[in-house]
Amino acid sequence: MTDRSANAVRTRRQERFRARYGPWAVVTGASDGIGREMALRLAAAGLNLVLVARRRPVLDGMAAELRTRHRIETRVLDVDLANGDAMAAIEAGTRDLDVGLLIAAAGFGSSGPLLDAPLDRELEMLRVNCGAVLGLISRFGRRFAERGHGGVVLMSSLVAFQGVPLSANYAATKAYVQSLAEALHVEFAPLGVDVLASAPGPVRSGFASRAGMRMGAALEPATVARATLDALGRRTTVVPGLLSKVLTYSLVPLPRWARARVMGRVMRGMTKHAHGTPRGTDPKPA
Repeated sequence: MTDRSANAVRTRRQERFRARYGPWAVVTGASDGIGREMALRLAAAGLNLVLVARRRPVLDGMAAELRTRHRIETRVLDVDLANGDAMAAIEAGTRDLDVGLLIAAAGFGSSGPLLDAPLDRELEMLRVNCGAVLGLISRFGRRFAERGHGGVVLMSSLVAFQGVPLSANYAATKAYVQSLAEALHVEFAPLGVDVLASAPGPVRSGFASRAGMRMGAALEPATVARATLDALGRRTTVVPGLLSKVLTYSLVPLPRWARARVMGRVMRGMTKHAHGTPRGTDPKPA
């Protein structure tokens, strides 16, 4: 295929994407990692963006760059999804926009024994990784159903498919997201709304070092974003990257209790260098 033909195919694909999911997309966790890469790819496709995260200066700089480079419109909402008023703020900040796509990429994870973890931090994880996701889906899902088309991307994880010792609560939140996405993929289909769960393995997002973990071969956020957006409207779950696929499908034949033990050994290997230091938590786009 010539460069001219490839560009024509790419243009048609972007036009179809804009027609089904435009003209506006909301991206949470947009300031870093997978969320940022999702926003960059959507901007390149010509969608206007609502960028949601806590760091206003980072979002403002990103919004200005995207407006200049891609000639799109942007809006910035600096909210903390752990707060009870976050959903109302996002609703108010997008009410006048024709939003057709929700990318729920915000979240955070942790590593270490659950009994060593501050309870308030673990409860905050539930609010961000589960409660905020449900609140966003409820609000935007209704809007998409009314307009007759739209899309939702939820960030699951490799750890969503079994219990994971030393990351018990985080894995449980991702199991919730995965189950929710699978069910809503079926529920929303007759309404014209596509739902996709993206379940990557380790991602190079800055999470590992701050959470006291070491990762060898990790995915780049851009790889996850590209594979995820390419799968939207085509699949229920996407597992981006060869490493993620190998890790996921090699565990499939095992019973769940055995998978949990295997993942526990993996987590111990990733955290043993910490020598018993307190476990870490950190915002994590996936």
